[in-house]
Amino acid sequence: MQRLNSFRNSQNFAIKSFFSFFSSVSKTPNTNSIFLNYLIETVNIPKSRALVISKQFSPIKTLEKPQTVCQFLHSVGFSDTHIQLAVYRKPSILFADVNKTLKPKIGYFQQLGLVGSDLGKFISKYPNVLSASLERKLIPCVEILKKILAEDSNNEDLIRVIRRMSWDLVVIDPEKSGLLRNIEYFKSCGIVGSQLSMLLVRLPRLFCFNDLKLRQLVLRVLDMGFTTDSRMFVHGLGALCCLSEKTFDRKLDLFRSYGFSKEECIEMIRTAPRLLSASEERLKSGLDFFLKKIEFGKAVLVRRPCCMMYSIENRVIPRYRVFQIVTARRMLKRDWSFYSVLVLSEENFLNKYVLSFGDEAEELLLAYKGHKLGASS
Repeated sequence: MQRLNSFRNSQNFAIKSFFSFFSSVSKTPNTNSIFLNYLIETVNIPKSRALVISKQFSPIKTLEKPQTVCQFLHSVGFSDTHIQLAVYRKPSILFADVNKTLKPKIGYFQQLGLVGSDLGKFISKYPNVLSASLERKLIPCVEILKKILAEDSNNEDLIRVIRRMSWDLVVIDPEKSGLLRNIEYFKSCGIVGSQLSMLLVRLPRLFCFNDLKLRQLVLRVLDMGFTTDSRMFVHGLGALCCLSEKTFDRKLDLFRSYGFSKEECIEMIRTAPRLLSASEERLKSGLDFFLKKIEFGKAVLVRRPCCMMYSIENRVIPRYRVFQIVTARRMLKRDWSFYSVLVLSEENFLNKYVLSFGDEAEELLLAYKGHKLGASS
Protein backbone atom coordinates (compact mmCIF):
# COMPACT_ATOMS: atom_id res chain seq x y z
CA MET A 1 0.00 0.00 0.00
CA GLN A 2 2.84 2.35 0.92
CA ARG A 3 4.58 1.61 -2.42
CA LEU A 4 1.32 2.29 -4.30
CA ASN A 5 0.93 5.69 -2.57
CA SER A 6 4.57 6.51 -3.29
CA PHE A 7 4.05 5.68 -6.98
CA ARG A 8 0.90 7.81 -7.14
CA ASN A 9 2.66 10.73 -5.50
CA SER A 10 5.59 10.57 -7.90
CA GLN A 11 3.17 10.23 -10.84
CA ASN A 12 1.17 13.25 -9.67
CA PHE A 13 4.38 15.25 -9.24
CA ALA A 14 5.50 14.43 -12.78
CA ILE A 15 2.11 15.41 -14.22
CA LYS A 16 2.09 18.68 -12.27
CA SER A 17 5.64 19.46 -13.41
CA PHE A 18 4.68 18.76 -17.03
CA PHE A 19 1.66 21.07 -16.94
CA SER A 20 3.56 23.62 -14.87
CA PHE A 21 6.19 23.95 -17.61
CA PHE A 22 3.67 24.48 -20.40
CA SER A 23 1.56 26.70 -18.17
CA SER A 24 4.58 28.94 -17.56
CA VAL A 25 5.22 29.03 -21.29
CA SER A 26 1.61 29.95 -22.09
CA LYS A 27 1.59 32.71 -19.49
CA THR A 28 4.78 34.24 -20.90
CA PRO A 29 3.80 37.02 -23.31
CA ASN A 30 4.86 36.69 -26.96
CA THR A 31 6.14 33.15 -26.42
CA ASN A 32 6.42 31.11 -29.61
CA SER A 33 5.68 27.68 -28.11
CA ILE A 34 6.36 25.54 -31.21
CA PHE A 35 9.69 27.24 -31.82
CA LEU A 36 10.51 27.26 -28.09
CA ASN A 37 10.03 23.51 -27.82
CA TYR A 38 12.22 22.98 -30.89
CA LEU A 39 15.01 25.10 -29.43
CA ILE A 40 14.94 23.24 -26.13
CA GLU A 41 14.28 19.66 -27.27
CA THR A 42 16.15 19.52 -30.59
CA VAL A 43 18.83 22.24 -30.57
CA ASN A 44 19.51 21.82 -26.81
CA ILE A 45 19.35 25.54 -26.05
CA PRO A 46 18.95 26.23 -22.29
CA LYS A 47 15.37 27.17 -21.44
CA SER A 48 16.22 30.69 -20.24
CA ARG A 49 18.00 31.51 -23.51
CA ALA A 50 15.38 29.69 -25.59
CA LEU A 51 12.63 31.87 -24.07
CA VAL A 52 14.53 35.00 -25.08
CA ILE A 53 15.14 33.72 -28.61
CA SER A 54 11.55 32.57 -29.17
CA LYS A 55 10.24 36.05 -28.36
CA GLN A 56 12.41 37.57 -31.08
CA PHE A 57 10.47 35.89 -33.88
CA SER A 58 6.86 36.11 -34.99
CA PRO A 59 4.69 33.01 -34.34
CA ILE A 60 5.88 30.05 -36.38
CA LYS A 61 3.41 27.57 -37.82
CA THR A 62 6.02 25.21 -39.24
CA LEU A 63 9.58 24.24 -38.36
CA GLU A 64 10.48 23.51 -41.96
CA LYS A 65 13.05 26.30 -42.30
CA PRO A 66 14.96 25.68 -39.02
CA GLN A 67 14.98 21.95 -39.77
CA THR A 68 16.30 22.55 -43.30
CA VAL A 69 19.07 24.80 -41.96
CA CYS A 70 20.12 22.24 -39.33
CA GLN A 71 20.09 19.42 -41.90
CA PHE A 72 22.32 21.47 -44.20
CA LEU A 73 24.78 22.33 -41.41
CA HIS A 74 24.95 18.67 -40.42
CA SER A 75 25.61 17.73 -44.05
CA VAL A 76 28.74 19.94 -44.20
CA GLY A 77 30.23 18.50 -41.01
CA PHE A 78 28.69 20.49 -38.15
CA SER A 79 28.13 18.56 -34.92
CA ASP A 80 25.09 19.06 -32.68
CA THR A 81 27.29 21.14 -30.37
CA HIS A 82 28.45 23.38 -33.24
CA ILE A 83 24.84 24.07 -34.21
CA GLN A 84 23.81 24.63 -30.61
CA LEU A 85 26.56 27.23 -30.05
CA ALA A 86 25.91 28.95 -33.38
CA VAL A 87 22.17 29.25 -32.71
CA TYR A 88 22.78 30.38 -29.14
CA ARG A 89 24.91 33.25 -30.42
CA LYS A 90 23.09 33.99 -33.68
CA PRO A 91 19.54 32.51 -33.62
CA SER A 92 18.58 34.19 -36.91
CA ILE A 93 20.69 31.68 -38.86
CA LEU A 94 17.83 29.18 -38.35
CA PHE A 95 15.78 31.29 -40.76
CA ALA A 96 18.51 31.97 -43.31
CA ASP A 97 17.97 30.93 -46.91
CA VAL A 98 20.11 27.83 -47.39
CA ASN A 99 20.64 28.26 -51.15
CA LYS A 100 21.01 32.04 -51.31
CA THR A 101 22.77 32.77 -48.00
CA LEU A 102 24.34 29.75 -46.34
CA LYS A 103 25.64 27.67 -49.24
CA PRO A 104 27.63 30.48 -50.94
CA LYS A 105 29.37 31.49 -47.69
CA ILE A 106 29.96 27.98 -46.42
CA GLY A 107 31.18 27.04 -49.90
CA TYR A 108 33.61 29.96 -49.96
CA PHE A 109 35.28 28.87 -46.72
CA GLN A 110 35.34 25.27 -47.94
CA GLN A 111 37.16 26.35 -51.10
CA LEU A 112 39.76 28.07 -48.94
CA GLY A 113 40.32 24.77 -47.10
CA LEU A 114 38.24 25.24 -43.97
CA VAL A 115 36.06 22.13 -43.89
CA GLY A 116 34.25 19.63 -41.67
CA SER A 117 34.60 19.92 -37.93
CA ASP A 118 37.06 22.82 -38.23
CA LEU A 119 34.48 24.75 -40.23
CA GLY A 120 31.78 23.94 -37.69
CA LYS A 121 33.98 25.11 -34.82
CA PHE A 122 34.76 28.35 -36.66
CA ILE A 123 31.13 29.16 -37.48
CA SER A 124 29.94 28.22 -33.98
CA LYS A 125 32.41 30.76 -32.59
CA TYR A 126 31.73 33.47 -35.19
CA PRO A 127 28.22 32.86 -36.58
CA ASN A 128 28.02 36.53 -37.63
CA VAL A 129 30.03 35.67 -40.74
CA LEU A 130 26.89 33.98 -42.09
CA SER A 131 25.00 37.27 -42.02
CA ALA A 132 27.85 39.35 -43.47
CA SER A 133 27.96 40.18 -47.17
CA LEU A 134 30.13 37.69 -49.04
CA GLU A 135 31.05 40.11 -51.83
CA ARG A 136 31.41 43.31 -49.79
CA LYS A 137 32.95 42.04 -46.55
CA LEU A 138 34.12 38.42 -46.38
CA ILE A 139 35.94 38.18 -49.71
CA PRO A 140 37.64 41.63 -49.40
CA CYS A 141 38.84 40.76 -45.88
CA VAL A 142 40.25 37.39 -46.94
CA GLU A 143 41.97 39.02 -49.93
CA ILE A 144 43.69 41.47 -47.56
CA LEU A 145 45.01 38.52 -45.55
CA LYS A 146 46.12 36.70 -48.70
CA LYS A 147 48.27 39.66 -49.78
CA ILE A 148 50.18 39.53 -46.50
CA LEU A 149 50.51 35.73 -46.70
CA ALA A 150 51.81 35.81 -50.27
CA GLU A 151 54.07 32.77 -49.77
CA ASP A 152 51.26 30.64 -48.36
CA SER A 153 50.65 28.50 -51.45
CA ASN A 154 48.48 25.85 -49.77
CA ASN A 155 46.42 28.25 -47.59
CA GLU A 156 47.64 26.54 -44.42
CA ASP A 157 48.61 29.82 -42.74
CA LEU A 158 45.50 31.54 -44.09
CA ILE A 159 43.23 28.97 -42.46
CA ARG A 160 45.11 29.32 -39.20
CA VAL A 161 44.63 33.10 -39.29
CA ILE A 162 40.95 32.83 -40.23
CA ARG A 163 40.26 30.49 -37.32
CA ARG A 164 41.94 32.80 -34.80
CA MET A 165 40.99 36.28 -36.00
CA SER A 166 38.30 38.34 -34.23
CA TRP A 167 35.66 38.04 -36.93
CA ASP A 168 32.92 39.71 -34.88
CA LEU A 169 34.87 42.94 -35.46
CA VAL A 170 35.96 42.22 -39.01
CA VAL A 171 32.51 41.43 -40.42
CA ILE A 172 31.24 44.84 -39.34
CA ASP A 173 33.63 46.44 -41.81
CA PRO A 174 37.27 45.55 -42.61
CA GLU A 175 38.19 49.25 -42.43
CA LYS A 176 36.30 50.10 -39.24
CA SER A 177 37.69 46.97 -37.53
CA GLY A 178 41.15 48.54 -37.72
CA LEU A 179 42.50 45.76 -39.92
CA LEU A 180 43.78 48.00 -42.72
CA ARG A 181 44.97 50.75 -40.36
CA ASN A 182 46.90 48.29 -38.21
CA ILE A 183 48.55 46.73 -41.24
CA GLU A 184 49.71 50.18 -42.34
CA TYR A 185 50.89 50.98 -38.81
CA PHE A 186 53.00 47.82 -38.63
CA LYS A 187 54.50 48.67 -42.00
CA SER A 188 55.34 52.19 -40.77
CA CYS A 189 57.23 50.55 -37.88
CA GLY A 190 59.34 48.65 -40.39
CA ILE A 191 57.48 45.36 -39.99
CA VAL A 192 57.10 44.19 -43.58
CA GLY A 193 57.41 41.07 -45.74
CA SER A 194 58.09 37.87 -43.84
CA GLN A 195 58.06 39.71 -40.50
CA LEU A 196 54.53 40.97 -41.13
CA SER A 197 53.29 37.58 -42.31
CA MET A 198 54.82 35.85 -39.27
CA LEU A 199 53.15 38.41 -37.00
CA LEU A 200 49.79 37.81 -38.67
CA VAL A 201 50.08 34.03 -38.35
CA ARG A 202 51.23 34.09 -34.75
CA LEU A 203 49.11 36.96 -33.41
CA PRO A 204 46.13 37.63 -35.72
CA ARG A 205 44.14 39.25 -32.90
CA LEU A 206 46.62 42.16 -32.82
CA PHE A 207 45.40 43.23 -36.25
CA CYS A 208 41.98 44.02 -34.75
CA PHE A 209 43.26 45.97 -31.72
CA ASN A 210 42.07 49.56 -31.44
CA ASP A 211 44.64 52.16 -32.45
CA LEU A 212 45.65 53.35 -28.98
CA LYS A 213 45.96 49.87 -27.48
CA LEU A 214 48.15 48.66 -30.33
CA ARG A 215 50.48 51.67 -30.22
CA GLN A 216 50.90 51.39 -26.46
CA LEU A 217 51.78 47.71 -26.84
CA VAL A 218 54.38 48.38 -29.53
CA LEU A 219 55.94 51.14 -27.40
CA ARG A 220 56.20 48.79 -24.40
CA VAL A 221 58.01 46.21 -26.52
CA LEU A 222 60.37 48.80 -28.03
CA ASP A 223 61.11 50.23 -24.57
CA MET A 224 62.38 46.79 -23.53
CA GLY A 225 65.03 46.91 -26.23
CA PHE A 226 63.37 44.79 -28.93
CA THR A 227 63.91 46.04 -32.47
CA THR A 228 61.39 45.74 -35.29
CA ASP A 229 63.95 44.14 -37.62
CA SER A 230 64.44 41.24 -35.20
CA ARG A 231 62.32 38.10 -35.35
CA MET A 232 62.16 38.26 -31.55
CA PHE A 233 60.02 41.41 -31.85
CA VAL A 234 57.02 39.27 -32.76
CA HIS A 235 57.62 37.06 -29.72
CA GLY A 236 57.91 40.17 -27.55
CA LEU A 237 54.54 41.40 -28.79
CA GLY A 238 53.03 37.97 -28.10
CA ALA A 239 54.42 37.87 -24.56
CA LEU A 240 53.23 41.35 -23.63
CA CYS A 241 49.91 41.62 -25.49
CA CYS A 242 47.95 39.76 -22.80
CA LEU A 243 50.07 40.79 -19.83
CA SER A 244 49.06 43.73 -17.67
CA GLU A 245 51.74 46.08 -16.39
CA LYS A 246 50.89 44.95 -12.86
CA THR A 247 51.55 41.28 -13.69
CA PHE A 248 54.70 42.22 -15.60
CA ASP A 249 56.05 44.16 -12.61
CA ARG A 250 55.22 41.26 -10.29
CA LYS A 251 57.22 38.81 -12.42
CA LEU A 252 60.09 41.27 -12.63
CA ASP A 253 60.05 41.55 -8.82
CA LEU A 254 60.23 37.74 -8.60
CA PHE A 255 63.46 37.66 -10.61
CA ARG A 256 64.91 40.54 -8.65
CA SER A 257 64.17 38.72 -5.38
CA TYR A 258 66.72 36.13 -6.55
CA GLY A 259 69.38 38.78 -7.02
CA PHE A 260 68.94 39.70 -10.70
CA SER A 261 69.20 43.36 -11.63
CA LYS A 262 66.48 45.02 -13.68
CA GLU A 263 68.85 45.10 -16.67
CA GLU A 264 69.53 41.36 -16.33
CA CYS A 265 65.79 40.68 -16.17
CA ILE A 266 65.16 42.66 -19.34
CA GLU A 267 68.03 40.88 -21.08
CA MET A 268 66.55 37.47 -20.19
CA ILE A 269 63.14 38.52 -21.46
CA ARG A 270 64.61 39.80 -24.73
CA THR A 271 66.33 36.45 -25.21
CA ALA A 272 63.33 34.34 -24.15
CA PRO A 273 60.09 36.41 -24.22
CA ARG A 274 58.07 33.30 -23.38
CA LEU A 275 59.33 33.64 -19.81
CA LEU A 276 56.56 36.18 -19.35
CA SER A 277 53.98 33.57 -20.34
CA ALA A 278 55.11 31.16 -17.63
CA SER A 279 53.28 31.15 -14.32
CA GLU A 280 55.00 32.64 -11.31
CA GLU A 281 54.93 29.20 -9.67
CA ARG A 282 56.78 27.68 -12.63
CA LEU A 283 59.34 30.48 -12.70
CA LYS A 284 59.98 30.12 -8.96
CA SER A 285 60.39 26.36 -9.31
CA GLY A 286 62.95 26.85 -12.07
CA LEU A 287 64.87 29.54 -10.20
CA ASP A 288 64.98 27.42 -7.05
CA PHE A 289 66.32 24.41 -8.91
CA PHE A 290 68.94 26.13 -11.04
CA LEU A 291 70.22 28.65 -8.50
CA LYS A 292 69.85 26.72 -5.25
CA LYS A 293 69.76 23.01 -6.07
CA ILE A 294 72.49 22.73 -8.71
CA GLU A 295 73.99 26.19 -8.11
CA PHE A 296 73.98 27.56 -11.62
CA GLY A 297 75.54 31.01 -11.68
CA LYS A 298 73.13 33.84 -12.38
CA ALA A 299 75.20 34.72 -15.43
CA VAL A 300 74.35 31.31 -16.95
CA LEU A 301 70.62 31.94 -16.66
CA VAL A 302 71.01 35.45 -18.04
CA ARG A 303 72.70 33.96 -21.12
CA ARG A 304 70.47 30.86 -21.29
CA PRO A 305 67.07 31.82 -19.83
CA CYS A 306 65.30 29.19 -21.95
CA CYS A 307 66.45 26.67 -19.30
CA MET A 308 63.53 27.81 -17.18
CA MET A 309 61.02 27.06 -19.92
CA TYR A 310 61.54 23.31 -19.66
CA SER A 311 59.45 21.22 -17.29
CA ILE A 312 61.37 20.80 -14.04
CA GLU A 313 59.69 17.51 -13.13
CA ASN A 314 59.49 15.87 -16.55
CA ARG A 315 62.70 17.03 -18.20
CA VAL A 316 65.18 18.93 -16.04
CA ILE A 317 65.37 16.72 -12.94
CA PRO A 318 65.36 13.35 -14.80
CA ARG A 319 68.15 14.50 -17.11
CA TYR A 320 70.12 15.93 -14.20
CA ARG A 321 69.99 12.52 -12.49
CA VAL A 322 71.55 10.90 -15.56
CA PHE A 323 74.06 13.74 -15.91
CA GLN A 324 75.15 13.25 -12.30
CA ILE A 325 75.83 9.55 -12.84
CA VAL A 326 77.80 9.86 -16.09
CA THR A 327 79.94 12.75 -14.83
CA ALA A 328 80.62 11.17 -11.42
CA ARG A 329 81.84 7.96 -13.11
CA ARG A 330 83.78 9.89 -15.77
CA MET A 331 81.89 8.07 -18.52
CA LEU A 332 82.18 11.02 -20.93
CA LYS A 333 85.25 11.56 -23.07
CA ARG A 334 85.14 15.28 -22.38
CA ASP A 335 83.30 17.57 -20.02
CA TRP A 336 79.84 18.62 -21.10
CA SER A 337 77.75 21.36 -19.51
CA PHE A 338 74.34 20.45 -18.15
CA TYR A 339 72.86 23.04 -20.47
CA SER A 340 74.08 21.08 -23.51
CA VAL A 341 72.33 18.01 -22.07
CA LEU A 342 69.14 19.91 -21.38
CA VAL A 343 68.58 21.28 -24.88
CA LEU A 344 68.92 17.96 -26.72
CA SER A 345 65.82 16.38 -28.22
CA GLU A 346 64.48 13.34 -26.39
CA GLU A 347 65.83 10.96 -29.05
CA ASN A 348 69.30 12.52 -29.12
CA PHE A 349 69.50 12.63 -25.34
CA LEU A 350 68.67 8.94 -24.99
CA ASN A 351 71.07 7.91 -27.75
CA LYS A 352 73.98 9.98 -26.44
CA TYR A 353 73.66 9.78 -22.67
CA VAL A 354 71.83 6.52 -22.05
CA LEU A 355 71.81 3.90 -24.81
CA SER A 356 75.42 4.49 -25.92
CA PHE A 357 76.82 3.16 -22.63
CA GLY A 358 76.14 -0.52 -23.27
CA ASP A 359 76.01 -2.51 -20.03
CA GLU A 360 75.21 0.57 -17.96
CA ALA A 361 72.40 1.73 -20.23
CA GLU A 362 69.76 -0.13 -18.23
CA GLU A 363 70.79 1.57 -14.99
CA LEU A 364 70.84 4.98 -16.66
CA LEU A 365 67.46 4.39 -18.23
CA LEU A 366 66.05 3.38 -14.86
CA ALA A 367 67.48 6.54 -13.28
CA TYR A 368 65.88 8.58 -16.06
CA LYS A 369 62.51 6.92 -16.51
CA GLY A 370 62.20 5.83 -12.89
CA HIS A 371 62.54 9.36 -11.64
CA LYS A 372 59.97 10.56 -14.15
CA LEU A 373 57.49 7.90 -13.08
CA GLY A 374 58.10 8.70 -9.44
CA ALA A 375 57.53 12.39 -10.07
CA SER A 376 54.22 11.83 -11.85
CA SER A 377 52.77 9.42 -9.30
